Amino acid sequence: MDEEDKKIIQEIIVENIIGGIQCPKDFKCTKLGIDQLCKAKDIGKQDCLECLEENPCDCLFVVDIGDVQLCRCPLRIYIVKNLKK
Repeated sequence: MDEEDKKIIQEIIVENIIGGIQCPKDFKCTKLGIDQLCKAKDIGKQDCLECLEENPCDCLFVVDIGDVQLCRCPLRIYIVKNLKK
């Protein structure tokens, strides 16, 4: 993760996201780097992504709708939609 990505993510986290949500993983994605995030795909919805992990995480933001797992984490959604990662 380059410094610009870190700066953008930190601003979003501090100003918009972390204050409004509780993360059971203590926002470890902000510490590990974008390459270590769970795999997710933009499916054209504003408020969710498709989780591409074989064994989806035990995150509060994962929603099982049958054979598809959706990620509703505001931080992960931002990263996919704006940083394309």
